Amino acid sequence: MNSNLSFRPSNYSEALDFLYSQLPMFQRVGPKAFKANLNNIRDLVDHLGNPEKKFRSIHIAGTNGKGSVSHIIAAILQAAGYKTGLYTSPHYKDFRERIKVNGTVVNQEFVIQFVHRISDLSLKLSPSFFEISVAMAFEYFKSEEVDVAVIETGLGGRLDSTNIIVPEISVITNIGMDHTQFLGNTLEAIAEEKAGIIKKGVPIVIGKTQSETRSVFQQKADSQSSPLTFADQRYRTKLTRKSMGCSVLDFFESDEKIYERLEVDLMGNYQEENLNTALATAMALKNRGFKISENAISRALSRLRQLTGFVGRMQILGTGPLILADSAHNREGIQMLIDEISTIEFDRLKIVIGLVGDKDPTPLLSLLPRDATYYFARANIPRGMDAGELKNLASKCGLSGGVYKGVEHAFIQAQNEAGPHDLVLVCGSIFTVAEVLPG
Repeated sequence: MNSNLSFRPSNYSEALDFLYSQLPMFQRVGPKAFKANLNNIRDLVDHLGNPEKKFRSIHIAGTNGKGSVSHIIAAILQAAGYKTGLYTSPHYKDFRERIKVNGTVVNQEFVIQFVHRISDLSLKLSPSFFEISVAMAFEYFKSEEVDVAVIETGLGGRLDSTNIIVPEISVITNIGMDHTQFLGNTLEAIAEEKAGIIKKGVPIVIGKTQSETRSVFQQKADSQSSPLTFADQRYRTKLTRKSMGCSVLDFFESDEKIYERLEVDLMGNYQEENLNTALATAMALKNRGFKISENAISRALSRLRQLTGFVGRMQILGTGPLILADSAHNREGIQMLIDEISTIEFDRLKIVIGLVGDKDPTPLLSLLPRDATYYFARANIPRGMDAGELKNLASKCGLSGGVYKGVEHAFIQAQNEAGPHDLVLVCGSIFTVAEVLPG
């Protein structure tokens, strides 16, 4: 290799500048960052000595819930005594959120050294931001000698950069209409892409049975001789009590209660499906020889946010008024969010919203309540939709409110105009939520 091409960052900020400026990043620029093959990631990990083969893993795909399920599974493994890596995307505040070991983010020095080590190859291959992030995560997990790593796909499955691992278990949460420009325009087509993570002989857990996709997963699993479990057919999770920031549940296999009165550090009825998927995966891992006790599951669920740093989903940012942030960003996710909001008592609803501009927002906007006051803002990324354009599209769906020059300004105004018994909701995209999270 030509060492003259190598870039040596002197600090973390310079390392990030290299990653953001040299590598196309879907989170910021959208579709042009997407790579429709695995060539680059294979070259990258080959250069590193194939770190992805040095640890056991769990691979998680799906349209909605895969972030929640990834964090729940990681917390369970961590509470069970396994040194656990967790790779998720995108990040909210800091790139390092993507790569964690036992809930602690990758250290800055590792990022700096990795960028230096890989920069010459990066300049030759022109990998995407996501590809280099995945390679970095695999190398970090190897260097930290994790027992197991939970790996969340970015989008899709078959061509996702994470799809070079051979995991202990593959998980697909559910299928919805998102990223259709890459994955297809039907649920069946999207399921085909997600099913690409199913590996020969590796058990697969499907979180939600859907008539349009069931046969797709069954055929793929049969072709790979992969034991298949539809979590919602074999298991059942029942929320028995919920309050702000906490839920209590029972977990059943068929009609037999396996666990009862498990406290969960989450709120939201929609998490019932995610918890069922995660606990079904835990059962599959036990069948693979992982030692996971009821006590470990109980500790993991009650301390989920603390153990994993889980943020951005029905997160309480304040009370009096109640302030919630949720990063649902597609039709199915927004529908679940609105269903959840309908169970909360409040006087008036104020919604701070910002969307990305590379997807048609009309299906999403049409679900939002018309009796709320809206604060339209552009998230501070190139993909962010212009706030004026968003307001015009929203008005066609019967939504009204003001335009603000940034998410922070919109958020402050919503709080200033809210009474003590009102609800302020921040939503629309991960990037919008990121701007209001503390830290």
